[in-house]
Amino acid sequence: MSLYRDEGVVLRTQNLGEADRIITLLTRFNGLVRAVGKGVRRTKSRFGARLEPFTHVELLVHTGRSLDVITQADTVRSYGGPLAEHYPRYTAGVAMLETAQRITGVEKEPAQQQFLLLVGGLRTLGEGRREPRMVLDAYLLRSLATAGYAPALDECAHCGARGRHASFAIQAGGMVCAACQSTGVTTPAPETLDLMIALLTGDWTAAEASAHRHRSECSGLVAAYLQWHLENGIRSLRLVERR
Repeated sequence: MSLYRDEGVVLRTQNLGEADRIITLLTRFNGLVRAVGKGVRRTKSRFGARLEPFTHVELLVHTGRSLDVITQADTVRSYGGPLAEHYPRYTAGVAMLETAQRITGVEKEPAQQQFLLLVGGLRTLGEGRREPRMVLDAYLLRSLATAGYAPALDECAHCGARGRHASFAIQAGGMVCAACQSTGVTTPAPETLDLMIALLTGDWTAAEASAHRHRSECSGLVAAYLQWHLENGIRSLRLVERR
């Protein structure tokens, strides 16, 4: 019997048979893991409540042929309760979970930075000190950057020319200079670009000084950029309130 220990965040659950569930987690050391929680739907389950979305858990897992099996789960921290009480935080959290699953993609491929980003994002949402949509946008930008898809914001995404350029081209990978412009570009306000940089670098002082219209424009660009890179898109983004 092959066992391993890890910690992870529950991303989603799917019913299996009469009493089991397939639990999808983003783990610290093993990346995306799908494992069976046997009997977790029974009212007397030892750890069923610990294997719900938004829960950070420590795990003991038995390696299986097709699906691993969770043999032990202990809660590190549950974010579901605080988020469920506040709709904007909850929907932002759901979008984080879906993005984490989609952006890691390949099972059992280490993704420690993605795991740490997700834990940090959920913790910040749960604290309730920052606007949920900005927390989500910061998470999405940093998750994309960690995966190698950071948008070019201070250079041309096509030719690499340094400087602040006026046009944003999603398919090109960010801002583009006048010489590299093509159809389908948008021209965000300079303040919107400043906000994107602040969210990407964690400059919350600058981010929270931004105006509502620039936050809205930033959210639209980030969502469009993410959807293009992930091809099928993040369905839960449609539920997120853009205030």
